[in-house]
Amino acid sequence: MQIVYILKTEDRAKAVPTLLAQFNLSGFKGKRVALKANYNSADPFPASTHLDTLAAIVKELKSAGAADIALAERSGMGLTSGVLSEMGVLKLSEQLGFTVVALDGTEEELWTRFSPSPSLHWENGFWVARVCTKADKVVQTCCLKTHRFGGHFSLSLKNSIGLIARYGPKDGYNYMGALHSSPHQRLMIAEANLAYNPDIIVMDGIEAFVKGGPEDGDRVDPQVMLASRDRVAIDAVGVAILRHFGTTHEVSEGKIFEQQQIARAAELGIGVRSANDIKLVALDAESKGFSDEIGEILVKG
Repeated sequence: MQIVYILKTEDRAKAVPTLLAQFNLSGFKGKRVALKANYNSADPFPASTHLDTLAAIVKELKSAGAADIALAERSGMGLTSGVLSEMGVLKLSEQLGFTVVALDGTEEELWTRFSPSPSLHWENGFWVARVCTKADKVVQTCCLKTHRFGGHFSLSLKNSIGLIARYGPKDGYNYMGALHSSPHQRLMIAEANLAYNPDIIVMDGIEAFVKGGPEDGDRVDPQVMLASRDRVAIDAVGVAILRHFGTTHEVSEGKIFEQQQIARAAELGIGVRSANDIKLVALDAESKGFSDEIGEILVKG
């Protein structure tokens, strides 16, 4: 059984500490922490991680005694360093004292090879950011949105693609070209998550795209933030929230655990295997009613 904490809120500065207080952060003391946010493009939230969410997470990790925090990111729409500069991340890193690792390069020291396997749809394997594979702890924060380019939705599993090299350090192979041209794209998204294991995931759903995405789309205001240790569990709840507000045919179709990203990740043991393995925990009375509604969708869907 994996818990997904749910909090109705519009105040990130208060919500993030409340969510992270549900986890034992004492284990972060003296540790090297890799942080993955969502800066695929220089478009405002919910296309990209809200700066207040990022700041609140960094502050909590520092309060817990993290020895080093490194934000790793590869943007898909623009040069990563430019995206991070435009979104205010580089300035924030100077203010709060964390490292930023832009993953546009093909220098081998940036990457760890994840070897191909006959059971995977990545025919040439892939390269994953070494800062995450070598970190003592990994924290991920994602947005709540649909994805019109084949992913169908972009939550925590899809957010991991920003840790995968676009081009191979040794062979120059275009891994993102292979991903986006494959009929197995959603399965490959799930498989990329085999390469690392986050300790905590925070999903910012204060606003969401229910159609379009990842950089723009039809907006709704769920006014909710979630946290979990389990990528499959939090994504399944995210899909339930998208369905609650009315979303695309692709995201609405079938059982939630039949969605290809979720089904493949569950099959590979990346997270829970069914909705029955998820426990939704509302963190205050205001959140309880919404949590109950989402729980019903989750179980039925």
